[in-house]
Amino acid sequence: MGNRGMEELIPLVNKLQDAFSSIGQSCHLDLPQIAVVGGQSAGKSSVLENFVGRDFLPRGSGIVTRRPLILQLIFSKTEYAEFLHCKSKKFTDFDEVRQEIEAETDRVTGTNKGISPVPINLRVYSPHVLNLTLIDLPGITKVPVGDQPPDIEYQIKDMILQFISRESSLILAVTPANMDLANSDALKLAKEVDPQGLRTIGVITKLDLMDEGTDARDVLENKLLPLRRGYIGVVNRSQKDIEGKKDIRAALAAERKFFLSHPAYRHMADRMGTPHLQKTLNQQLTNHIRESLPALRSKLQSQLLSLEKEVEEYKNFRPDDPTRKTKALLQMVQQFGVDFEKRIEGSGDQVDTLELSGGARINRIFHERFPFELVKMEFDEKDLRREISYAIKNIHGVRTGLFTPDLAFEAIVKKQVVKLKEPCLKCVDLVIQELINTVRQCTSKLSSYPRLREETERIVTTYIREREGRTKDQILLLIDIEQSYINTNHEDFIGFANAQQRSTQLNKKRAIPNQVIRRGWLTINNISLMKGGSKEYWFVLTAESLSWYKDEEEKEKKYMLPLDNLKIRDVEKGFMSNKHVFAIFNTEQRNVYKDLRQIELACDSQEDVDSWKASFLRAGVYPEKDQAENEDGAQENTFSMDPQLERQVETIRNLVDSYVAIINKSIRDLMPKTIMHLMINNTKAFIHHELLAYLYSSADQSSLMEESADQAQRRDDMLRMYHALKEALNIIGDISTSTVSTPVPPPVDDTWLQSPSSHSPTPQRRPVSSVHPPGRPPAVRGPTPGPPMIPLPMGTATSSLPPPIPYRPGPQSVFANNDLFPAPPQIPSRPVRIPPGIPPGVPRRPPPSAPARPFF
Repeated sequence: MGNRGMEELIPLVNKLQDAFSSIGQSCHLDLPQIAVVGGQSAGKSSVLENFVGRDFLPRGSGIVTRRPLILQLIFSKTEYAEFLHCKSKKFTDFDEVRQEIEAETDRVTGTNKGISPVPINLRVYSPHVLNLTLIDLPGITKVPVGDQPPDIEYQIKDMILQFISRESSLILAVTPANMDLANSDALKLAKEVDPQGLRTIGVITKLDLMDEGTDARDVLENKLLPLRRGYIGVVNRSQKDIEGKKDIRAALAAERKFFLSHPAYRHMADRMGTPHLQKTLNQQLTNHIRESLPALRSKLQSQLLSLEKEVEEYKNFRPDDPTRKTKALLQMVQQFGVDFEKRIEGSGDQVDTLELSGGARINRIFHERFPFELVKMEFDEKDLRREISYAIKNIHGVRTGLFTPDLAFEAIVKKQVVKLKEPCLKCVDLVIQELINTVRQCTSKLSSYPRLREETERIVTTYIREREGRTKDQILLLIDIEQSYINTNHEDFIGFANAQQRSTQLNKKRAIPNQVIRRGWLTINNISLMKGGSKEYWFVLTAESLSWYKDEEEKEKKYMLPLDNLKIRDVEKGFMSNKHVFAIFNTEQRNVYKDLRQIELACDSQEDVDSWKASFLRAGVYPEKDQAENEDGAQENTFSMDPQLERQVETIRNLVDSYVAIINKSIRDLMPKTIMHLMINNTKAFIHHELLAYLYSSADQSSLMEESADQAQRRDDMLRMYHALKEALNIIGDISTSTVSTPVPPPVDDTWLQSPSSHSPTPQRRPVSSVHPPGRPPAVRGPTPGPPMIPLPMGTATSSLPPPIPYRPGPQSVFANNDLFPAPPQIPSRPVRIPPGIPPGVPRRPPPSAPARPFF
């Protein structure tokens, strides 16, 4: 005979599990664990066994459960049990399970009543159980026996608290009926971890063993010592019944007969017994399931809403419909053109905040990388002067020239103009690479149709390569045009007269003073460990200085470095470093920062390094000249020039510098315009107007719009997920309507339960007897009616109390320590006899004028 209430819950939980499994998720109901707490031989194991509906736990007199038993019930199609300490063995006979529990207990604790906090883990797989955790705990005992330690009581209490402190655990506080309920340690422990009484159920056992003429009616009616969830009485099998193999079905029938035939319990027989305890616990499981449903429903609804938009496209989807294929092809090609243009021209929607892309990267090439390449090419001063002197001498030949030859100027200028070809072609290559990357990013939306994506990328990339040739031809033509005629009448050209008067200083065109050119984080890489090591600062570059601060608020300035006589050089990346480094140094061999001849600045990427170098160029800080070639042939440069030749070289040098600056200005202006016109704008027009025609001519529509297997699988999975989510929501709705949750009982006056303040083995204050009104005999159980009891004031020092006197408490001593007027300590004696008119053991009911005062 199993637990029918639990078996009725199994289909509901299985439905939920199946619904969540169909969408590839797990349903985390996290059903509460049920722990039984009580004194030794109170019947805890019997209560737990009756709830499961199986006979498998050890029984006997004295302390039988000497290790915690963690019993995990797991729903399965087959029924068997297995232990954690011997996983390889499956037990199908529950008598063998009992024997294994006894053997495992003896293996750790010995055979002489020893205990251990090490739990035994048992899993029972059955089609008649829910996924639950039940915990059978050792009984609370006071006096050590056998091999038990002196502090056995406190060890067991600490062991119990470890298991019942969990908020999701239900506590069955088991107390035998032939014991004074007010002394129940189980109820006091439950009160400590569950002060509001929301998860504590009182269980009264051994009702059939009470003295004749006594009963626990007032307790079971929750009148005498009330609990928020009340008490349930059960009658378990006796040791004789167990030894006689009396099954649980017959025991339940006998229990039912007992409650129906007993005059004190027959009016509440429907609320007593093991079936009602099962029903109560199952209702708690139902409540827990219903409380979990709103969160599960919210989770499913959010997933359903996220799928609605995509599923809308697939509801009436027919893969082989030619009309759909034509429409999809037109829409995708059109969307590809729109996405390409947005990435190039910029757009407010779908902005990438992680990195530069498309048009922003091309703009950076135009205005940072390309000018930097031009400036790097310009400054080879020593070679340039040597070339000018050779040109002058070669033009004069055997004659000694009296005047500066203009042919030398033209020859040097043309040679400098030719050098522009390399950075210009490199600029085109960089732009092409960015365009191709942009095309690939835009075609990612066509991944559902791999053939269409492949053809689109191929056609557009081929067109870009065609435009590359024309663009490079046009740029080379521009350079040839500049080379074909040297216009010395240009308005910005300084002329011969001004060239002779100019100083040899470099023509630096500084930006507007105090204009901020760039801000950003850089790491000073070459500070020694003794001085703090590498640190990151917030740098601000202006037209006149480089400053760095502690952070971007720019309040705490660390240093300001003037830009005069500064240059940039490259630095090799350090070993095991992922930073990219460049350095700033002073051309006059002075320290740049503190005792450093150069400061090494580190960035996260090479792109950041190039961008900072371009910013320094705008501020007039140029890269260092390459010294390798200058050192070669040093002997040739040691010849002495006469003053006249030196003046001629200086004049032509200034003229060349002036004219090359004019050409560079023109090239910097024309290069972006040429690339935009011949490559980027033409590519956009091609995508908008001709791409579709090229696609139709390259392959037939059916092959282009052939859906990938991954996309077909994704569509099927999405539709299946959508319908599974709707089905799961329907199941949750059915469970909500087919189950009923019981409200939490109202609070009761459970101040009679005083939570123990400590579990350490310290002497306790001996309770004293109450002062009873004259003429009224003392009650056997429960408080005496009369004025309300006032608890001992908090903060009273225990050291001021009298020492405890050994005694055996009588029934009238309950709660005497809460009395306002304590009587002197009594000598241990037999319990007070009750007058004949009152049956012994029957507690007095409080008079109607003194109702229970709500505690909460």
